[in-house]
Amino acid sequence: MAAINAAGYNTDADSPNNSPLRETIRKQLAGKNIPSLAALKDFYREHRLADPMADLNQYISFALWVDGPPNFEPRGRSVEVPPDAAPLEGLGPLLARFYDEAGLEELWNQSQPAFEQAIDRYHEPVAEAVLQVNGFLRNETSGTSTHWFQIYIDLLGPPNQIQTRNYGKSYCVVITPSPELRIHDIRHAYLHYLLDPYASRHEELIMHTRGLGDHAQRAQALDASFKSDYLLLVTESLIKAVEARLDKQPALVNQAMQEGYILTAYFSEQLQAYLKQEQAMRFYYPQMIEAIDLKREDKRLSQIEFTSQAPVRKVKTIEAPKPPEPKGAYKTLAQAEQFYQDRSLEAARELFLKALQDSSDKPLHAQAYYGLARIAALEKNPEMAEQLFEKTLESGPEPQTKAWALVYLARLSDAAGDREHAVQRYREALAVEGASPAARDAAQQGVQRSFGKKSN
Repeated sequence: MAAINAAGYNTDADSPNNSPLRETIRKQLAGKNIPSLAALKDFYREHRLADPMADLNQYISFALWVDGPPNFEPRGRSVEVPPDAAPLEGLGPLLARFYDEAGLEELWNQSQPAFEQAIDRYHEPVAEAVLQVNGFLRNETSGTSTHWFQIYIDLLGPPNQIQTRNYGKSYCVVITPSPELRIHDIRHAYLHYLLDPYASRHEELIMHTRGLGDHAQRAQALDASFKSDYLLLVTESLIKAVEARLDKQPALVNQAMQEGYILTAYFSEQLQAYLKQEQAMRFYYPQMIEAIDLKREDKRLSQIEFTSQAPVRKVKTIEAPKPPEPKGAYKTLAQAEQFYQDRSLEAARELFLKALQDSSDKPLHAQAYYGLARIAALEKNPEMAEQLFEKTLESGPEPQTKAWALVYLARLSDAAGDREHAVQRYREALAVEGASPAARDAAQQGVQRSFGKKSN
């Protein structure tokens, strides 16, 4: 996203719902001499699509298909390329050059507070939604599944977007900034992640009822994807029924039927029986499918007057409470961090030092030392940086700060040629409970290769 923003992607760039980070990164990249940027702009211009949504879609699909920095190589064979990303052939090597020349690894590290704040905002509501679904479906959560569900927070994308991708065993949700939390949409995607495999597993049973799909063809409000994929239509009907029950809004069942989700009413009735027995949904599912009475459902659907346009759905959102305005030394610390992000290093240093003087709180001291250490690292003073990162660890830092301090210390050891000590530090960072995903990724990469060493 940093690359295509720099190359000319401007969709909703002026929206007040953007993350401030989007403009910050754009400005920082605009101030750099990046030799590959001209070629990147040409590539983006040649592949730009008229539909802004489709234009973004292809890059999100590409990003989820490649293995990321520093090489941006495909995860699978060429036949596995997502169809909308196929035209972007040749982007990977160009991105690798841009990533290196623009110093994106350092910008990524600097941006972690913004990402961690966004993740924190979603963490508890998402956990509650997942727990709610797992409880209702009686889904095992032992971690033995070979499939996985991943949510990505994209702060550099245009606001108010949520996209899902299903690539083999991975189910991905990409969320851009929005005023409200997109918990309903995430829960909907999670229901697909759990229920889609049931439909595939019992395809033969389901297809015995496919004649009912003829009714869906006359539903004007129903998306064409559901009219052409009967398994998807059945799953979506079940999800609509589950959502109506979870949200205690039975009227949503009739609404879904009128929109063309033809088995929602049937599944809603079956869920009442499901809740009275003890089997998990994965065992009860084939019983529900086998019990479909084709004549009864055909009669029910013959009486449905499908709506010509889907209504604007008002979804109950769960908004995180706004964090209290920082005061005293914590406000000083927040201001120092902002100066650091803006690269006003002298102003940042003064405020980090002031925060140390104004409070005796150890975690706050750890954050201040961490800020001073990063300034020393930027100023190419490795001895001072090492001392200050060690002071950070001695001050009882929060897990996220502790993990990053260890990563920085490992990198300093790498730069000094002490690979053995560097690997030890990277492993210590990986062992920190509560470390951010970005810190873990940085530590894992550090274990695999020396910091600053180019991959062939």
